[in-house]
Amino acid sequence: MTVTATPVPILSDNYAWLLRESGSGATAIVDPADAAPVIAAIEAAGGRLDLILLTHHHADHVAGTDEVRARFGAPVVGAAADAHRLPRLDRAVREGDEVALGAASARVIDTPGHTRGQINFFFPDGDVLLSGDTLFSLGCGRLIEGTAAEMFASLQKLLALPDATLVCCGHEYTESNGRFALSVDPDNAALRARMSEVAAQRAAGRPSVPSTMASERAANPFLRAADPSRFAALRAAKDKF
Repeated sequence: MTVTATPVPILSDNYAWLLRESGSGATAIVDPADAAPVIAAIEAAGGRLDLILLTHHHADHVAGTDEVRARFGAPVVGAAADAHRLPRLDRAVREGDEVALGAASARVIDTPGHTRGQINFFFPDGDVLLSGDTLFSLGCGRLIEGTAAEMFASLQKLLALPDATLVCCGHEYTESNGRFALSVDPDNAALRARMSEVAAQRAAGRPSVPSTMASERAANPFLRAADPSRFAALRAAKDKF
């Protein structure tokens, strides 16, 4: 029994994620902002949907939720802290709550920084992290509502996850993130290798994600920041890059 995650390209550079628990065949969709391609992906995978998971309230992550719910009747799970600005929730969750998908279970992780109410979902069975706009491959989310200290603390939580963890983020930002990363860490061999990998993936028309936590530890400058002040300086520099 394990959980697999498949990216569903939507909008200009977003990904929804289609999850499947192998034992029961239960499926979930994460951040269905654009209903038509999400519904098509679910139908192509067998037409079953058991759960809709939302990481945060931004429209480019949730705008298609109600249409997808109406089509498949799946319950919607999102952050209790953001229930007032998410689509109607069937279950409101908090840090440490567990969300079942078939025989697997995801742990809810509070990750404020990009937004106040951002949450991530981590499935130990499959080592799948749905990181929304908290952690990107070679980057992290902008500080739209939270502080640098909050985002640094959120990323430290994610750093505690296993090396094999698949980082399933919400956007195809890896190439641009990597250009900034090279500007601040030009001698990082792991970063250079990752950028070569990404160039090949994108040239072949493939997503650059998921990455792994091991790769991010080695190459992502925001995870390599030693303290909140260094992280804040990096984030400010990225905003101007």
